[in-house]
Amino acid sequence: MERTVVQITLTGLLLALASTLPNKDDWDIYSFHINSTVTSRYATTVITSRVVNRMNESKEIEFHVRIPKNAFISKFRMFIDGQVYEGVVKAKEQAQQQYSEAVSRGESAGLVSSVGRTLEEFKTSVTVAAHKKVTFELTYEELMKRTHGKYELQIHARPMQPVRDFKVDVYIHEEAGISFIDVKGGLSTKALANAITKTHADKQAWVYFYPTADQQKMCDSCGDQGMNGDLVIVYDVSRDNGLGEIKKSAGYFVHHFAPSNLPRIPKNVVFLIDQSGSMYGKKMQQTRTALIHILNDLAEDDHFGLITFDGNIFHWKQELVQANSKNLESAKTFARNIQDRGSTDINQAVLQGANMLNVHHREGSASILILLTDGDPTSGETNLEKIQSNVKQAIAGKFPLYCLGFGFDVNFEFLEKMSLQNNGVARRIYEDSDADLQLKGFYEEVATPLLTDVTLVYVGGTNLTQTNFSQYYNGSEIVVAGQITENDTETFIPQVVAISNNRRVTFFNTNDAVKSIGRMSHDHIQRVWAYLTVKQLLDKELKLSGPEKETAKNEALELSLKYSFVTPLTSMVVTKPLGESIDVLHKPKEGETPQRGQPPVDQPKSQKTSSSGYFPGVWLPLEAYANFYAEEDEDFFYDSINLSAPSEAFEKGTDGLHSISVSVSLGPFFHRFLLKAENQTIPLCFDVSGAVLLKLLHHSSRELFVNGELDSVANGGFSRIVIHFKTDQHVEIGTMGVTVRDGQTVTHHTGQDPITTGSVTVIIRNKEIDIAAGDMRLVVLVHEKNGEKFLWPVLRQHPSTNNTEGLLALKPAVYEEVQQVPVTKLKIKSQEIDVTSDSTVDYTVSPPPTMNCWLMSAKSALQRPLDDFYVAQL
Repeated sequence: MERTVVQITLTGLLLALASTLPNKDDWDIYSFHINSTVTSRYATTVITSRVVNRMNESKEIEFHVRIPKNAFISKFRMFIDGQVYEGVVKAKEQAQQQYSEAVSRGESAGLVSSVGRTLEEFKTSVTVAAHKKVTFELTYEELMKRTHGKYELQIHARPMQPVRDFKVDVYIHEEAGISFIDVKGGLSTKALANAITKTHADKQAWVYFYPTADQQKMCDSCGDQGMNGDLVIVYDVSRDNGLGEIKKSAGYFVHHFAPSNLPRIPKNVVFLIDQSGSMYGKKMQQTRTALIHILNDLAEDDHFGLITFDGNIFHWKQELVQANSKNLESAKTFARNIQDRGSTDINQAVLQGANMLNVHHREGSASILILLTDGDPTSGETNLEKIQSNVKQAIAGKFPLYCLGFGFDVNFEFLEKMSLQNNGVARRIYEDSDADLQLKGFYEEVATPLLTDVTLVYVGGTNLTQTNFSQYYNGSEIVVAGQITENDTETFIPQVVAISNNRRVTFFNTNDAVKSIGRMSHDHIQRVWAYLTVKQLLDKELKLSGPEKETAKNEALELSLKYSFVTPLTSMVVTKPLGESIDVLHKPKEGETPQRGQPPVDQPKSQKTSSSGYFPGVWLPLEAYANFYAEEDEDFFYDSINLSAPSEAFEKGTDGLHSISVSVSLGPFFHRFLLKAENQTIPLCFDVSGAVLLKLLHHSSRELFVNGELDSVANGGFSRIVIHFKTDQHVEIGTMGVTVRDGQTVTHHTGQDPITTGSVTVIIRNKEIDIAAGDMRLVVLVHEKNGEKFLWPVLRQHPSTNNTEGLLALKPAVYEEVQQVPVTKLKIKSQEIDVTSDSTVDYTVSPPPTMNCWLMSAKSALQRPLDDFYVAQL
């Protein structure tokens, strides 16, 4: 069987690439969507790639994904012929056993683990039958790190073919306000610049990247094979200079602390430079270049020292000296003459550097020790654990040690553990043309200390992430998350205590603590807490030993499984159609090599459940009564059902495909809705008849009401959606545009300029309307079928508080399958319900896929009357 590869790569946000040049006559990526929502620096990204096999034989399609090293995959699904195949996160040992058992049975199985410069690599594959389609959907989560005064989302796209329906949607919501946002990178140049739309409205920003197939060939590094380059979204938030930003929800909180109006603290820095023989050539040249640049950046009130080492230790000066012009020129001359030679005595080098800082400590200054090496210790003390013990004892928690590992010959885990044991971090420097810039970039992160001995205190807080930090640097950010004891915000009091220029300073909120705390949607803050906790437990597991090490590992594993994070302790087992291989995806360590029936129908009034994207409940209608389902915007095949034809016809087109026209006698027309289920791959679905008015989302305390009117087309959608806010303001969305009423003023909009009225912002784009009201984001998709347009709402971001009602506020169904023969029964709460296996089309995405569902009455599915969601007027 011929093998075809489709690859998708992500950096910061994500990336897409293909390892082989596809033959477009064989297969086609006809849709590629990236949807990323960033709220309070926590990014959730969903990548959806749809591929069609155009051949007359089966082909193996491979999904190849690279994600940022700091990200955790939390969901992966494949949709094939109405079936959903989900990845399941398991403990790594359990996943490995399943993999081994598959191999022992003679089945093929794939273990994937490799790591690149900033990315980790995962892949899986599936056999796609002739003229069939597969949809891949990947979700990953990441807490964005602030460096150099900004956050970055980097998108690298290389699909190896122009994609007809390619789009990137980025939505950023920062309650503190967005101070600036910019879009850079190679994909923002030339003709592709016209495909980027950027909108900034105080606390919110949208970036849309919708290049046409022709545009995808026109960037600096693009061609007939499509895009190949980066899109970098850069932004920062507005900041006060006090306690910072604290947000809470459902008993959890997250605190972002990054004051900027503080005086810089003079620093004492010692550079330890490996000059052993392995540093020969370009590595040494780049090190010299970087060191000279770094010396130029030292402030005059800084003090510094230089030590080079091979098997011996060489001091430029025996003590720290002031960074005046005379000393800097002398140091640069010394740096230019560093030559590679000899072995590597890391132990003595670090001990000498630590001693220099200890002996020449200055009050009111911040000390830093930076080690650059490209190999393992080969002389002096070579026992790694002994070296780590010696270094920890010498530093004694007084200043951080930062270890830079040059290339891949170095034992990076050794450096990482030694850094973590001494309040620092380790960073790999990649042997590339920009290695000197990598070195200089790292130094700039720690070049300006603003606070030392930082302690964050939370009275009434528990289960806290790290709260003690040796230093806080300009352009960075300290993030702490935890739980509020008994969810009592009245007694929750946060403050920060630190040293600034030899002076003890306290940051606290002068207002009532509850008022200072923003609210976030549902489990968002909880997931931030879980992410941070797992990250820090993994660091503890690395640097600790004995029972403490095992405790940290077990706690990290428990949380990883609870929140479905793919971490170094867990793996994702990718299930596939019967008879295909098992794939086990795991997160590597740094440096690892890499039948249909007719259901009961409820009259009139519809029903359905909530949200889309990564939110739990999703509702959508079905192409009922049709035996063929065609995905929108995909011209591979089209089966039409002619509801008005007096006769039945069947004919074969010139392309060898069949078109069928069927005479159907219709009674009341129906819309079919789907309700996603918790911990189940098959959702529930039910039918609703008539053009009814539905309550979509009501939030009375905020005077926010969203209602919709179903159209009069069988299996269509909504004809109108109206958003009310305040008493005399509303936005009406129809298939032909948007009408805004503000008091007595009525305006109609069809263009793409942002519309702002009151607290609501509306952006009209092709086939999509984006509405933001406070912390609620609603997207209305415009679909077209048989020449008729209809609307479908998708809740991209839930309102923060829980006192909302309506279809979009429903939670996923909880059920269990209790009987399969002679009829299938599901148990929902204490009730057993007969169901039928059927299908539905998901209109919350475009083009909409078809998926299987359990068909039942709406009352049974929702466990409540449909009247609860009926409104008398829009």
